[in-house]
Amino acid sequence: MPRRKSPVGRCMAQVAMVMNLDKCIGCHTCSVTCKQTWTNRQGTEYAWFNNVETRPGQGYPRGHEDQDKWKGGWRLDGRGRLVPRSGGRARRLARLFANPELPQLDDYYEPWTYDYETLISAPLGEDLPTARPHSLIDGRPTAVTWGPNWDDDLGGGPEHLAGDPVLRKMNDQVALEYEQAFMFYLPRICEHCLNPSCVAVCPSGALYKRIEDGIVLVDQDRCRGWRMCVSGCPYKKVYFNHSTGKAEKCTLCYPRIEAGEPTVCSETCVGRLRYLGVMLYDADRAGEAAAVPDERDLYEAQLDCFLDPDDPEVVRAAEESGIPHDWITAARHSPVRDLITRYRVALPLHPEYRTLPMVWYVPPLSPVVDALTRSGHDGEDPANLFGAIDTLRIPLDYLAGLFTAGDTAPVEAALCRLAAMRAHMRRINLGEERNPDIARGVGMDEQSIEAMYRLLALAKYEERYVIPTGYTVDTDRDADPGDGCSLEGHGGPGMYEPDAFHAPPVAAAGARKGGLRDRINLLNWNGRGRPQGLFPSRGEEGGSR
Repeated sequence: MPRRKSPVGRCMAQVAMVMNLDKCIGCHTCSVTCKQTWTNRQGTEYAWFNNVETRPGQGYPRGHEDQDKWKGGWRLDGRGRLVPRSGGRARRLARLFANPELPQLDDYYEPWTYDYETLISAPLGEDLPTARPHSLIDGRPTAVTWGPNWDDDLGGGPEHLAGDPVLRKMNDQVALEYEQAFMFYLPRICEHCLNPSCVAVCPSGALYKRIEDGIVLVDQDRCRGWRMCVSGCPYKKVYFNHSTGKAEKCTLCYPRIEAGEPTVCSETCVGRLRYLGVMLYDADRAGEAAAVPDERDLYEAQLDCFLDPDDPEVVRAAEESGIPHDWITAARHSPVRDLITRYRVALPLHPEYRTLPMVWYVPPLSPVVDALTRSGHDGEDPANLFGAIDTLRIPLDYLAGLFTAGDTAPVEAALCRLAAMRAHMRRINLGEERNPDIARGVGMDEQSIEAMYRLLALAKYEERYVIPTGYTVDTDRDADPGDGCSLEGHGGPGMYEPDAFHAPPVAAAGARKGGLRDRINLLNWNGRGRPQGLFPSRGEEGGSR
């Protein structure tokens, strides 16, 4: 689809992320640090705002990419209009109390701990005591049958590998020979989309996209626990806290972003594969881009939404929209912008969901080199590399199914640029004569190739994270201090009283009344009757706690 030049409409700023999959080693440090920062409370034991998946694999929750089952994201109706896959308001209202398209606990996993008390206090005897697993939901003994990283490193076996929704679409091309399977790691967080379907389907208006930086958040005061956002998000990155009865999700560590610091997952990433920066985009084009008829045009359509911060017309439109000058300057130096629009090596995750995601990925090239080396060829030779990219046993179609709605051309172009960068830098490092044809063969020059290499391989901290400090935007929204995300003040997630969640995890039996202790555990409710605690009592403050 050809790029077009048109007058700038409503200019907005978005904090975006790019991950270089070639550098991810699957250590899960990002997941653990995110877990300890944001989801270490009762009710969020199963929630992983950041998780690292092995691909091919079913992901987390299991099979989350199967939108024929989960109805997440957007689709085009018969008139070409953009509508949520979960249906219109009438359909969502009819499923408010019984939503069959909502992932069950088994699709995630039942969180567990171990009976350490028995282990350390068992009387002396001939048999060694064991710490048996106990559910963190109801406290009863349980069997561990699934987890967030169950098929990590292809550990789930061929039967789990075959459940990969992307792989199922191309199983006639790929022989599932387990011992020869192609594997790479895919870290995932909320995409903080330009066209978020979770915001659109929320009945209470609790989810919203911040004007100043594009971060999608949940207003805990407005959330009523309908969980439509969970089914509406195609990436399944909104979680229901069964203790508080509220939805929670990745906040892109917005308190750190506002201070000009990177997210926790970025800060602690061992492989230094994450990049954060500002993208300017035309909000008036977003809806048009998400509604292009052919899914394979969505990648180019989203690129067309992004604006050039060096363009005087764009700068003027940004200033008129209230975007501060330091944010415009940050957009000019954004590593995310370079990887997405300048070098064109970063690609969006599942653009066919039509949410216009803003966490992009540099596809992995190293397996190409490994495949050539195993066959006895020079894996870094450009002639071998370019010829092997489209002939891998695991073809480009798998990567295209993840990043470009099945269109292999942008994936192949990105991999060729990465291969050209390797070949060019190899000649320099070995003291060989430069060959400008390598860069020209992928539509780049030597200076751009070397700048891309520095960004992907050698960039320092301040080059990988170009984040201006936060600012406020005047909006038509009421100036009530209670508005906004309650993570900012007392009573938000992680800010409850110290003993608020120390009640037994079993559903409400014997729990003290009032506040959070009178809540019913919806994960254990059989759907019959009206148990105590299902709805807030009249005496509760605000009618929502």
